[in-house]
Amino acid sequence: MLKRLALLVCLLLATARAAAHEYTDVYYDIAEPGWGIFLVQSDTTEFIAFFIYGPDGKPVWYTAQLTDDGTGKYAGSLYAITGTYFVNPWQGFNVSAAGTASFQPSDNYHATLSYTVNGAGTVTKAIQRQTLTSYPMAANYSGSMAGAITGCNDPTRNDPAFRARYGLTVEQTGDQSASLTFTFVDTAHSGIVCTVTGPLSHFGRLYEMAATLTCTGATNVGPIAVTIEALHPTGQGIEGHLKGATGGGCTSSLHFSAVGAVNQ
Repeated sequence: MLKRLALLVCLLLATARAAAHEYTDVYYDIAEPGWGIFLVQSDTTEFIAFFIYGPDGKPVWYTAQLTDDGTGKYAGSLYAITGTYFVNPWQGFNVSAAGTASFQPSDNYHATLSYTVNGAGTVTKAIQRQTLTSYPMAANYSGSMAGAITGCNDPTRNDPAFRARYGLTVEQTGDQSASLTFTFVDTAHSGIVCTVTGPLSHFGRLYEMAATLTCTGATNVGPIAVTIEALHPTGQGIEGHLKGATGGGCTSSLHFSAVGAVNQ
């Protein structure tokens, strides 16, 4: 009973989180390797640490603390940091205001970084998440899906508050491709099986799939081209966002989240 309750709580929390835009990652300019930023986000606040260089070619230490301005752009102050030589006993550090900075996402994976250093000028760069290693996601999961299905030619198919539960099987070939099979188990969708298959594009902590959707059961769909955005493993399982035209004039925007299967 406790395991089932824990599973339910994880599913509810994960589904709620899936709709949030979260940009924590390492970013760089793909055309200019050797510098970049570390970004950690907490709700609507971002902390950025820069690894850049001064006029002498040596590393210089700046940080920024940014907040969402209400439009999805993060802006705030830039600080210069100096401190104790690392081999000496700790003697503290110094922080001084150095200018301003902003982080403007263009999608889940790319952004424009701009920062002004007092007395030195303004730098504006197109940056993207930096990929380190592949994330293994192949496993069996149990999860839930929430979102909206709108614009259907048959109005009875519209569902602005879509909710469903499913078992999920993920097969993966490294960073090349993946297949996600959703076997729905809730009363309203029982018997429907949907498979989403396609190549993977890897950006830092996230994958994107330009995928093909096929469904069988009470509703036959596909094959139809859809996109899965922000696909990634979590501490408990996996989550992502499926969107696209899903047949009959319908447009779907569905966040899904699942946890690894547990013993009953």
